Amino acid sequence: MTSTNGASPAHHETLLRRSPNADSERVLVVGAGPIGAVLASAMLAAGHRVVTLTTNPAIARALREHGFRLSGSTVHAHVPAGDVVTELAPGGEPFDVVFLATQPTQVEDAARTVLPALTPHATVVCLQNGLCEDRVARIVGRQRVVGAVVAWGASMIEPGRYERTSEGGFTVGALDGSAGEQGLERVAELLAAVGPVARTTNLIGARFSKLAINCAISTLGTIGGNRVGALLKYAFVRRLALEIMSEAAFAARAEGVRLEKIAGTIDLDWLALSPADADRRGRGPAGLALRHAVLVAAGFRYRRLRSSMLAAIERGRPPAVDFLNGEIVERGDRHGMATPINRAARDVVWQIARGERQPSLATLRDLFDTTR
Repeated sequence: MTSTNGASPAHHETLLRRSPNADSERVLVVGAGPIGAVLASAMLAAGHRVVTLTTNPAIARALREHGFRLSGSTVHAHVPAGDVVTELAPGGEPFDVVFLATQPTQVEDAARTVLPALTPHATVVCLQNGLCEDRVARIVGRQRVVGAVVAWGASMIEPGRYERTSEGGFTVGALDGSAGEQGLERVAELLAAVGPVARTTNLIGARFSKLAINCAISTLGTIGGNRVGALLKYAFVRRLALEIMSEAAFAARAEGVRLEKIAGTIDLDWLALSPADADRRGRGPAGLALRHAVLVAAGFRYRRLRSSMLAAIERGRPPAVDFLNGEIVERGDRHGMATPINRAARDVVWQIARGERQPSLATLRDLFDTTR
């Protein structure tokens, strides 16, 4: 689910003040999609030395010609893009902090690309939804990796033009506490240009909570072909969301993960339906209506959010569903636990990606009916 930026005039003034580290640290943002663009533009406005790497020539051209053009309910800005590259030159000046803002399907390739360009004590930050930190750690080293859970949303209108679709900040943490305190501090300072930053010593718990939410919101948005708010008006869509998130919560418990509520999102421990709470015909506990009300409120908050997976499919790219619902299915299989809703949702997304089905409310309804 997903996603504060220079929202208010006061905060915008803060962004324009030069950071004391701006001249000494070199920052790379890999990916100029919505998340990478909002982050890069905010850090540039704050005076940091930022290079943006995008392999998309249309985006690179638009950024060089027009800069970052940002809009939304609380932000309207035009930020010069600075250095925009389509590849890293061998032997170039190395980077102190690297933000990986690619799709999960591209994150390992991105990590391999940046590895030769890191300073000895560089920090590599994973911004992806899913559980990507371990994948990146195997490439760049566990001691370098920091995870940043994004609690806001954005979309790309066209190359170089972006819309901030919801407000929020970040929750950051290191893998097993292995990254140095200094690395976490500098990451937090950089991310503060976008929004408030919370620290956690339970990164996997925060990641799993966000994963559960994205398994519902991003995947159902892909299947339904519409923005979150429009879809969550329907009771059967909210029911599917509850079941998807409940299976994710059960998988986390089976893995021994303590779920952590992250800023601006839902308490999964409370939201999850136990197997005894409800059957597939829709009966449920007295608290079910309250759970539906929470999802209605979430739908309103993220009413402009559009699934990045759907956007990827529309651009002819593979969806990241194996990094979302697929992770839940894999862990369910590992522990002998059924995850029928996540499994079915994953399969439908792949059918849409292959052109076998069309994203629509009717496709969502069919998913609901066939999983009763």
